[in-house]
Amino acid sequence: MSTLASAVPDVAATSYSETRRHELRKSRMLMVDGNLVTNGRSVEAGASARVYEGGYWGFASASATDGAKMKEVTDRARRNARAMSKFGARERLALAAGSYRGEHEYRGRAPLTAGDCTDRLAQIHGWCMARYPDLKSTRLLAADEHHRKRISTSEGSDAMVSIQRALCYVSFIAEDERGAPVEVMERITGKGHLGDLEWSVDALAPRLDALHGHLQAKRHAIPARGGSHRVVMAPQLAGILAHEAMGHPCEADLVLGGAVTGNLLGERVASELVTLVDFAHSYGGREVEMPVYCDDEGTPARDAVLIRDGVLTGFMSSLETAARLGIATTGSARAYGPGDEPLVRMRNTAILPGRGKLDDMIAGIEDGYLLLRTGNGQADSTTEFMFAITLAYEVRNGRIGRAVRDTTISGSAIKVLQSVDAVSDDMHWDCGGYCGKKQMMVVSMGGPALRARVHVGGE
Repeated sequence: MSTLASAVPDVAATSYSETRRHELRKSRMLMVDGNLVTNGRSVEAGASARVYEGGYWGFASASATDGAKMKEVTDRARRNARAMSKFGARERLALAAGSYRGEHEYRGRAPLTAGDCTDRLAQIHGWCMARYPDLKSTRLLAADEHHRKRISTSEGSDAMVSIQRALCYVSFIAEDERGAPVEVMERITGKGHLGDLEWSVDALAPRLDALHGHLQAKRHAIPARGGSHRVVMAPQLAGILAHEAMGHPCEADLVLGGAVTGNLLGERVASELVTLVDFAHSYGGREVEMPVYCDDEGTPARDAVLIRDGVLTGFMSSLETAARLGIATTGSARAYGPGDEPLVRMRNTAILPGRGKLDDMIAGIEDGYLLLRTGNGQADSTTEFMFAITLAYEVRNGRIGRAVRDTTISGSAIKVLQSVDAVSDDMHWDCGGYCGKKQMMVVSMGGPALRARVHVGGE
């Protein structure tokens, strides 16, 4: 049960404070060619406090979480805020006052022991080596992560929130016609811990067969032809485009720092087929992978509609950035670890499905590419991006052809999204990665397939 208080400007208060008790548990197991090379468990816990006074923030943290330590940390944060006033008087912003009370924690199946996970990894490796004798190597990763936070604020927030995610990565390595290594990877992600994830041999078998098929095709891959091409980006790729290339420039702190989006509110930045949303905790009547009911400032979280029907409509914000921009708060301030200060971060960023069919979208390409998987990438506040493409196929006369060697795509996210002429009706969510912005953050991203024009790197 939770209650949501109305958010109204709070000009009268002279000081705002928040405290956070934060526990972070992580496990990570890596098996290479049947040998367990990493088996780690870690627990990190601590308390932190922030105080806003005299127009300045003060922050402090400690590794203990008892009441006496919490008071000490809060007092130190207040002293830090007052120390900042030595830099000169600053107008105090009217932070939006709102509070949230509730408890949210995902409860799934019984957890797996470390021994259970080791056995599962060994079974997957053995099954793959027996079924696919051409494999040179396998690399299997299983990991989970659990954040549990108790947040209290001077505005009356009192919430216990948690985020739990689990993942399993399977990599196959073989040799191509030149004797060079080729690699393909499948990843399975989901909410909860490894006991909640469907990663038994029986559950994975169809996906592993498909992965091996891609490996065989990639062994005979051809180089991509550089230049501007019409492509279909699979859902896994569209989600990363939404997050990296368009999501970051819609974070209010980056907008205040000069992101190109700051001057584009109300302007068309994408095809009318594109709607982009950073979801707080629910989509389609179900809880999303990284549910945020209130953020680490105790602000009630709400969806941030960034692009609606191609038009830029909003940003993700914290208390301070919302006040500076004169917009509503979205509850997007999050901290990764117990000693980290909350920053504006994405939660569950996705392009909404359309009405197209993936097969029809491919059939509509005369000469282009089907892009299926991406590796590392980068983007900046101008929406310029470059992503590695680790699995792709050429498309000729509406038919999928030969696999393509590892390549890149690049361009302006705005121009790419403006070129979208088809959006599929399916939806894929992934919560297996980290977002880096001064500190790591667990996020999820989603999307349908998109057909658009993008620059493809060539030899």
